[in-house]
Amino acid sequence: MQPRNMSMSGVVDLAAVKAAQEAKEKAEQARAEAARQGGGSGAVSPADLVIDVDEAAFERDVLQRSTEVPVVIDFWAEWCQPCKQLSPVLERLAVEYAGRFLLAKIDVDANQMLMQQFGVQGIPAVFAVVAGQALPLFQGAAPEAQIRETLDQLIQVAEQRFGLTGLTVDPEARPGEAPAAPEVPAGPYDALLEAAVQALDAGDLGGAVQAYRNVLNEDPGNTEAKLGLSQAELLQRVQHADPQAVRKAAAEQPTDPDAQIAAADLDLVGGHVEDAFGRLIETVQRTAGDDREAVRKRLLELFEVVGAEDPRVAAARRALARALF
Repeated sequence: MQPRNMSMSGVVDLAAVKAAQEAKEKAEQARAEAARQGGGSGAVSPADLVIDVDEAAFERDVLQRSTEVPVVIDFWAEWCQPCKQLSPVLERLAVEYAGRFLLAKIDVDANQMLMQQFGVQGIPAVFAVVAGQALPLFQGAAPEAQIRETLDQLIQVAEQRFGLTGLTVDPEARPGEAPAAPEVPAGPYDALLEAAVQALDAGDLGGAVQAYRNVLNEDPGNTEAKLGLSQAELLQRVQHADPQAVRKAAAEQPTDPDAQIAAADLDLVGGHVEDAFGRLIETVQRTAGDDREAVRKRLLELFEVVGAEDPRVAAARRALARALF
C-alpha cells in the first residue's frame, strides 16, 4: 500500500512526480476550503490528538484530516495483548509530538471493512494517511526508538513534500473545538517544480532534469526536487536502452560494473526493486577499487529514487554495509 507520492513502489513512470505534486495541490486546496468555511487546522486540545474512528467517520476523521496533518492509524482489538503494549506508547507520543501527527484508533472487530481495505494481516498494525494517500508503517509492538524514528520520517515527508505542518495545540482548548485555519502560503519553488512536471508530461526528460536542478541550485535540501531529479535521471538513462541486450551483457559479465549498473536501472524501472538492490550489492562484493565505488554510488542513487522511508531501502542499506565491511 505504499503510495507512489510518498516513495516509489512498483513501476517508475512519468507520472510518479506528477502524482506527488497533485496530492500536494489537493491538500492545499482542501486546507483553503476549510479556512473559507471557518474550520481547519488551528489550536486543538491535547485530548483531540487521539481519536477513535469507525467506518462511518473514516472519510471525515482520517481522509479529510490528512490534508491538514499526517494521520497515524492504530489497528487494535481488546483481546490483542501486544496492542495493549503498543497503543499507550502511540497515545503518549501523539501528545508529546504536540500536533505533528494525529492518532486514529480503529477497533478491527467493529470495523472489518476498514481492516480488509488496508490489507491488515495481523494486529497491532500501524498505517499512516498523508494527503489522502495511505502507507504502512510497521506491524507488531515495535520498540519505542523505532516508532520515534518512523514518526520522524513520516512527519518530515509530510511537511517537505506536502506542506503539512501539523496542528497547533492549545492546552486550554476544549476537546472537539472547531478552530480556524491559518493561511497556507505557496511554496517558493512551486513554479519551477511545475515546470519539471510539465516537462515529464511532454516526455522531455532533459528538460525535467534541468528544472529539478534549477530548484536544487537555489534550495539544495528540497526533498521533492531531489526525488524528482533521481527519478527523471533514471528514466533518462534507460530511455534508449535495449533491454534484451542489457540483460544479456549482465548475464555474461557478472563482475562488469557497467553491465550490472545498466541492468539494475532496468530492474528498478520495471518495478523489481529488491532485484535491483540485490544485483548491485552482489556486484559490490565481487568488485574492488573504482569499480566498487561506482556500483556503490549508483546504489545510493537508486535508494533516492525509491525513498529513504521504504523498508526495502533500509534492508538494502544494512546489506550494503555488510558487503563493504
